[in-house]
Amino acid sequence: MFADNLVPHVLRMDGILLYDENLAARIDSEELIPSGSPEEVEIKACALHAVELMAKALKEAGHGVTPVRLAYVLWNRGQKPYYKKVKPRHRTRTVFY
Repeated sequence: MFADNLVPHVLRMDGILLYDENLAARIDSEELIPSGSPEEVEIKACALHAVELMAKALKEAGHGVTPVRLAYVLWNRGQKPYYKKVKPRHRTRTVFY
């Protein structure tokens, strides 16, 4: 999957990723999370891992879903107003998103 900031946000909003209270408060207050910081790397790595595990579980249940396809579905899910208005996603200044 492409490790942007929207898929982790969708996973957080859907209760799949749970953030440390301090990190969640920083994100919710729209504090910048520095590019390459341990927090940003962990958010992206955990999102990647979660998508891989979800795709594996779906495959074992008989669904032919790849991690790339699942990430695409999650990214599109993040375009819904609910995901854009309830809580902010993590903010990082980078050329990689």
